[in-house]
Amino acid sequence: MDHRPQAWGRPRDDIYGAYDGSYLQTTGPKQNTQAPVVTGTSVVALKFKDGVVIAADNLASYGSLARFTDVKRLRVFLDTSVVGFGGDVSDMQYLDRHLNELAIDESYETDPSAPDAGALNAANLHKYLQKLMYKRRNDFDPLWNQILVAGLDSGSKPFLASVDLRGTAFSSPSLASGFGAALAQPIMRKYAATEEDAAKLSREDAVKVVQECMKVLYYRDARSMDKYSIAVVTKEGVELKEDEQLEKQSWAFAERIRGYGTQTV
Repeated sequence: MDHRPQAWGRPRDDIYGAYDGSYLQTTGPKQNTQAPVVTGTSVVALKFKDGVVIAADNLASYGSLARFTDVKRLRVFLDTSVVGFGGDVSDMQYLDRHLNELAIDESYETDPSAPDAGALNAANLHKYLQKLMYKRRNDFDPLWNQILVAGLDSGSKPFLASVDLRGTAFSSPSLASGFGAALAQPIMRKYAATEEDAAKLSREDAVKVVQECMKVLYYRDARSMDKYSIAVVTKEGVELKEDEQLEKQSWAFAERIRGYGTQTV
């Protein structure tokens, strides 16, 4: 064995012959990302009578390791919409840069003083992201994210919709990605099962419901944490808070947990 530092781990060429690296070469097809590595978990959002509340925690997990604890997964677009990202963080960063470039183009090309100025609203942005995600899916190089878009539509009504890595898109009075689809959606549907219910919900009640969902996710989802970002979108603009802390936590329910399956005691 050659013990020189520059050759550590390599057999000596003068004894064993030159290293054959040809087997490392491949003539197979191009391969893109097969699975995300650093990921963010749930994003939850709920409509109310004047706008939309959206929240996501600040954790990015490296596999099952809670590695990065200050990753903001809510992005403001043109001070009219908020985009919440679940899934791969590197793809989120790519989309964030892409949307920043789009926002700059919109700012230069749109004259806000013009009577027919048509800046991108949340519905337009969601349609754009749907086409982008579907195009990448057809290229067999998907962006591994589930995205929630919150804001107002062209009629200044609350708008909330989702798009995933396949380009599948839909809207609802309440939406959640990741574990939130199973744990947070039942809570939000108690208060806003239909558009009519959401139209009766006040801003304060909607914020409380979303905060309760974040608390439940912290209790039940191992890929979440107790520091989160929350944004409220109304006609007045976007109010974003990025370092909120869960309050009034109680783990008393843990005493009643007796493992898995049907309990007899």
